[in-house]
Amino acid sequence: MLLRRFGQAAALLALLLVEVPAIVLSLTMLLLSFGVGMVFLYSPQARLVRRLAELNRRLMRSWTDVHIEPPYLPEPPPPEPQADGLYRSDRTLYKTPRIPAWNNRWKWLISDPATWRDMIWLVLEPVVKAALLPVFVTLPERGLRIYALWSDLILRATVASRLASQVSHLKRTRNLAADSQAAEMRRIERDLHDGTQARLVAIGMTLGAVEQLVDDDPAAAKALLSKARDASSETLTELRRVIRGIHPPVLAERGLADAVRALAMDSPLQVTVDVDLPHRPEAPVEAAVYFAVSELLSNAARHSDARAATVDLSTDGPNLRVTVTDDGLGGADPAKGSGLAGIERRLAAFDGLLALNSPPGGPTTVAMELPRVLPEHWAGSLPRLPRWKAAIVVFLWATAWCPTFPQGIVAGVMKTFGIEEKSWFLALYLPGPWQWPAILGMITLGLCMHILAIWIPSNHNRDLWLAHATPTKPWCR
Repeated sequence: MLLRRFGQAAALLALLLVEVPAIVLSLTMLLLSFGVGMVFLYSPQARLVRRLAELNRRLMRSWTDVHIEPPYLPEPPPPEPQADGLYRSDRTLYKTPRIPAWNNRWKWLISDPATWRDMIWLVLEPVVKAALLPVFVTLPERGLRIYALWSDLILRATVASRLASQVSHLKRTRNLAADSQAAEMRRIERDLHDGTQARLVAIGMTLGAVEQLVDDDPAAAKALLSKARDASSETLTELRRVIRGIHPPVLAERGLADAVRALAMDSPLQVTVDVDLPHRPEAPVEAAVYFAVSELLSNAARHSDARAATVDLSTDGPNLRVTVTDDGLGGADPAKGSGLAGIERRLAAFDGLLALNSPPGGPTTVAMELPRVLPEHWAGSLPRLPRWKAAIVVFLWATAWCPTFPQGIVAGVMKTFGIEEKSWFLALYLPGPWQWPAILGMITLGLCMHILAIWIPSNHNRDLWLAHATPTKPWCR
């Protein structure tokens, strides 16, 4: 163990052979970029420093228990062409996305504070390692720990970078949800136009012919009426099919489990459904999972020559897991069709993930997980407060009222109105100049006890506290 720590410390010191030339090269490239105007050198300089910083994060993660989260702002999306096919960058139009993409990347790198923090870290590396050299030689484990904390201080993610990543993710999810909704609307319009509308037009034409024949040829009119009745029945069936494609009635009435079982009964495959879902998710989640399973079973029947399939619905705490397996030919590739991409768009609205395992020859397994979409019934399985913390919370709630109200507010009222009755109000027994400070101190003490009684359970497990706490009962039951 000690020898391994010595080896790790020696490897860190040996990295100076790479870092010192990188410092010289980076400073030279920065000088040329901003001093001479060779701005094309800035992007490779920033990438070089980032690679060294990322190498340091990986080493600290594997050698110590310090996990340094990358702090970089999200990379800008690729440029999108305008209606005329040109690409805009500020007020300039370009025929290709090459220059707009370069401009966006340059702005992203130069405006990211993490880029400059990485540079500061790299410049200070020789100084910090030289200062820690005696510790590396005598106590290598302690030296690695100190060095990891220093790296974490400079290279860790900031609140701004985390918020920017979340905003970027939300924007991407919103765009995917909007695209998915637009695709659904186009599908519904196409189904109505190609099916229902055509049948209604045909019925109208048939009724027009009946109107002309009803006096001259009643028999032919009756035959056309019979055809119109059959066409209306087919139109009604078509409308019901379209409605099921929007939101199946069985899904709204019976829930996800029974809706998936209905899918299994309608499928040409021999489908086995295993459900471990004690409570219903919310309606949008049910719809996303239902249509995802429907698409997967349809793909298995049409493209993979499968005969049997298995659908498993289960829970993992607040997460919903869905696994669909078929015994088809395998070799499924998301790049070859839009089915799996559409499923990913549906799941992305709920931060869902899709994993595909489809080797040639089969079987094909698709696993989907939607995190934190299940209702609060599962909060009971979350870890609760330990007994000593629960005892402190109970003590605080049981005693916080005393300094807040009788010893603080009531004593202040009696002091204000000059009531001589001192009773058990401690502050009123003190000398005059000390009475108001004591009253205010009692109120402050009581408020702090109330805040602490709320903070302890909320800080211990935020999920459990959010599930159980209410404005009138701000504690965990």
